[in-house]
Amino acid sequence: MAIYLLIAYLIIINLWTFFLMGYDKKRAKRQRRRVPEKRLFALSAAGGAAGTWLGMSAWRHKTKHRSFVVGVPMLFGLNVLLVWGIVWLTGPYSNI
Repeated sequence: MAIYLLIAYLIIINLWTFFLMGYDKKRAKRQRRRVPEKRLFALSAAGGAAGTWLGMSAWRHKTKHRSFVVGVPMLFGLNVLLVWGIVWLTGPYSNI
């Protein structure tokens, strides 16, 4: 049951960050108020790094910012390790 909640959470946050990158790109082109970079990084750290990374690629957004080019893949790796740890702790052998 917990694994399904984790999967649902990851899908939702990654879709959110993906579309948020597109929204921010649209706002940048129109010279409007932007999504703060801190918010993009916070959502990436909270499990949405894959969506951010895909959004960077799909919309060619933030690809010249070294902090994003280096930071988002690192956060993705951290996300993978955390998910693996959660699955391992709540997996079939967690009662042993």
